[in-house]
Amino acid sequence: QVQLAESGGASVETGGSLKLSCAVSAGHSDLIGCMGWFRQAPGKEREGIAFIDPAGLTNYADFVKGRFTISRDNTDNTLDLQMDSLKPEDTAMYYCASAGGGWYRCPGLVLRHFSYWGQGTHVTVSS
Repeated sequence: QVQLAESGGASVETGGSLKLSCAVSAGHSDLIGCMGWFRQAPGKEREGIAFIDPAGLTNYADFVKGRFTISRDNTDNTLDLQMDSLKPEDTAMYYCASAGGGWYRCPGLVLRHFSYWGQGTHVTVSS
């Protein structure tokens, strides 16, 4: 069982920065696997933003490449998302997720592979 709790959401202006954090609780770190950040804007489907495996290999959606940076600390069991150059279209509820111990590598994983989710933290970017 993996439990996740996001924090750091806020309202910022266009061009601003935010850092989201996710506290991860698991019986054993091997249970966590690939982790990712997703977001969901009102009226839209949840979409994947950035992913990182336990070895630190990362993948990003094209629309955040160069602006967002995902990182994880396997000792402290935290997952972060540094968001820079924020745009109004980044406004959404942001979720961290874990695919669980059966999914170590991230490439190819989609929404349905992520079994564990946080409650979300909201980001608003004003123009």
